[in-house]
Amino acid sequence: MEQEAKTLFVPGRICLFGEHSDWSGGFRRFNSDITPGATIVSGTNQGLYARVKTHPNCLVLSSTTDTGEKFGPLSIPMRKQDLLEEARKGTFFSYVCGVAYKILTDYTVGGLCIENFKTTLPTCKGLSSSAAVCVLVARAFNTLYDLKMTVRGEMEYAYQGEILTPSQCGRMDQGCAYGDRPILMKYDGEFLDVDELTMSSTPLHYVLVDLQGSKSTTEILKGLQEGFPVARTDIHKGVHDLLGPINKDITERACKLLAVGDAEGLGKLMFEAQAAFDKYAQPACPSQLTMPLLHKVMTHPKLLPLVYGIKGVGSQGDGTGQLLCKNAKAQEEVQKILQDELNMPSLLLTLSSGPEIKSAVIPAAGFGQNHFPATLPVRAELFPIVTKSGVAKPIIFYNVESLVQAGIERIFIVVQEEDLHSFERLFKKPVSRANYAKLSQANQEYSKQILKMGEKVEFIVQEQQEGFGHAVYCAKDKIGNEPFLLMLGDHLYHTSAPDGASCVKQMLDAYKRHQRSIVGLKRTNIQEVSSFGAMSGVFLRDNPNDDGTGTDAGHKQLLDVSVIAEKPTISFAKEHLAVPGLDDSEVLTVFGQYIISPKVFTFLEENISSNVRDNGDFAFTPALQRLQKEDGLLGLLVEGQRLDIGSPESYMRTIQTMVQD
Repeated sequence: MEQEAKTLFVPGRICLFGEHSDWSGGFRRFNSDITPGATIVSGTNQGLYARVKTHPNCLVLSSTTDTGEKFGPLSIPMRKQDLLEEARKGTFFSYVCGVAYKILTDYTVGGLCIENFKTTLPTCKGLSSSAAVCVLVARAFNTLYDLKMTVRGEMEYAYQGEILTPSQCGRMDQGCAYGDRPILMKYDGEFLDVDELTMSSTPLHYVLVDLQGSKSTTEILKGLQEGFPVARTDIHKGVHDLLGPINKDITERACKLLAVGDAEGLGKLMFEAQAAFDKYAQPACPSQLTMPLLHKVMTHPKLLPLVYGIKGVGSQGDGTGQLLCKNAKAQEEVQKILQDELNMPSLLLTLSSGPEIKSAVIPAAGFGQNHFPATLPVRAELFPIVTKSGVAKPIIFYNVESLVQAGIERIFIVVQEEDLHSFERLFKKPVSRANYAKLSQANQEYSKQILKMGEKVEFIVQEQQEGFGHAVYCAKDKIGNEPFLLMLGDHLYHTSAPDGASCVKQMLDAYKRHQRSIVGLKRTNIQEVSSFGAMSGVFLRDNPNDDGTGTDAGHKQLLDVSVIAEKPTISFAKEHLAVPGLDDSEVLTVFGQYIISPKVFTFLEENISSNVRDNGDFAFTPALQRLQKEDGLLGLLVEGQRLDIGSPESYMRTIQTMVQD
């Protein structure tokens, strides 16, 4: 059977603020008085599309440029010396060979076939097309050979591969590995740190304009780097100030403005940053940094009313400019003016906080053996619970209601075929006319709300009950390629947040801020750990100067997860699940709510197709462990109660708790 190719996309990258401070921060190796560098980088909406598959012993590349021109296929044996020689030639193929050389140095791998079938990213315009190629190659090796690299690892191999070529790439170029979310990259000598930035839900509308000028990055770097590592003239000192304390101040303010979505403030900061660059960098290389075309755009009378800010991109010079527009309509108008009046082509870039969570999955296809024989006529998820207000609700209904109230638009409930009618009767079937007449006016209105809520519910039949992981996998085609919320169906979730935010809302808010897979966690006595999934790690710090308590901007405790264990023993928990900051008698167990990347379906599919089972079932935990290793995983300490209904005893306790609360 012919190997099925995987499709990858890697964007270009744009430096929003902090250009040139990546290399200036590197000079701290020789002069500790230099201020560390900092850049804010984002991926573009344009990039490289490729189909990749393994090859037994060769590296094979075919490519299509942004103009439609095709190259290749080019092939070279997967031998280190051959790859290194090709990397040093400085051709397009060199980038691919440089990364392959670094991978082959550290891993035992075969070759690759890379078909770059579509390119929407222009070259030589300050958008790091070469870095995108390098990240693509690193990601292809990582994906096809299961190297278990993090995104940061892919970025590092891409950089190490590119510097084997004659390319003059900086440390920030491979930031495109992080996709279209802004990141803060900090440079201190050899040390590089990367933080994914928090963004508000307010989209930012950019236009990236090709200024149609000429520039020499080599000349620009030569002029600016003349005063490093030690400044000898006033011009040198000005460049040190620009790339040091001035840049530090600008990037710190930009991070805060991004977090609150202050587009107008960001625009003003763009003008301020460009003015500083003109003042201090231009004298160091006037032949390249006078930039008449950029300044023509910056002062164009028809553009200024439509934008908040304008500045240069990358190494600067008359290569590419960035314009932050006031809204989506202004973005289109700006693009038209640039083309029609200045004959300058452009690309659109819209930055946002990332995809919102619109779908949820609730597995409810278990047998419920602990409640036998009560689960013969009705599943445990349909057992009634009485709220403090005196309303009797099925447990699944209580949970669906909380999802709808939190803004979830599509709810997929995984059920057994024989139970489908019972669930449909709750969410899809109207009350008979005779019974409707018996309801109070308030409940008549409530029955209409139930049907309205049921419009958001869809059922997925799990034909064979083969474990929690299999139940989640059944939702793969419905979810598609979007992150989703996963909720255990045999629990109730009751908030204790001071602001009244539901447990679901807390999870959604944390995801919106951090855009990473998140698992809800709960403090649990270590004596009970064998009944739950458990996790360990370290609490995140909100900023470098806090006391390490691990609160994020919303004052919720967040754990950077490093260990995941399914129902561990007490002795294992004592040895492997201790968390700094918690008492020795406590561990963190799974709360029963997750927000998960769709990548988890790939890992579940691999285990199912390979028949990898745990006690006869396809488990979810191994896929979650893979996700944590490759993409990282956060744990949120949810302010609320996880109320179990998995046994008659816990069901009784839940009923009592709900009535009391």
